Amino acid sequence: MPIRIYVDQGHNPRGHNTGAVGNGLVEQDVNFEVGLYLAQLLNDDPRFIARLSRPTPDTILGTNNSTSLQARVNAANSWPADYFVSIHCNSNTNPAINGSEVYVYQENTQSYWLAQHILNGLVAEVGTRDNGVRVNPSLYVLRRTRMPAVLVELAYLSNAADAQKLRDDPRGFAQGIYNGMLSYFGF
Repeated sequence: MPIRIYVDQGHNPRGHNTGAVGNGLVEQDVNFEVGLYLAQLLNDDPRFIARLSRPTPDTILGTNNSTSLQARVNAANSWPADYFVSIHCNSNTNPAINGSEVYVYQENTQSYWLAQHILNGLVAEVGTRDNGVRVNPSLYVLRRTRMPAVLVELAYLSNAADAQKLRDDPRGFAQGIYNGMLSYFGF
């Protein structure tokens, strides 16, 4: 039985819950593309089956921020997914801040260990700075999913070097997450 991975491309293409912008990039576009590549990698591997929160670039979930988040969680819970991976890009008012980090609900859980593997895979594949696994129990998609869940902040749109990596190598970011998952599962 394949491992079911729900790939959530954070944010919506327009309207509510659209995400960050920086250095000519729009977060939801990057999230969509990286998620699409990640789902392709997973679905090409018979050990996995992946579903996307946004199967098309125009998919809009919910009618406001909270219903958008609810729709993602409900879809993963009702499938039911074995793991939930939410993809995001970060932003900071200080353009020098850069790197990748992965958020989880709490330490010493399957989510935490998965996050560590994903972060290692990302840093090795695309060369972003390792900002560590961070605990944030307030994030809705981590709090309300019924399976191990991680929220991956790929890199900073507000940092020119990170933005260049996101622009030039979305497949590399997907490959890094995939490599980390393979490592976590011991494949």
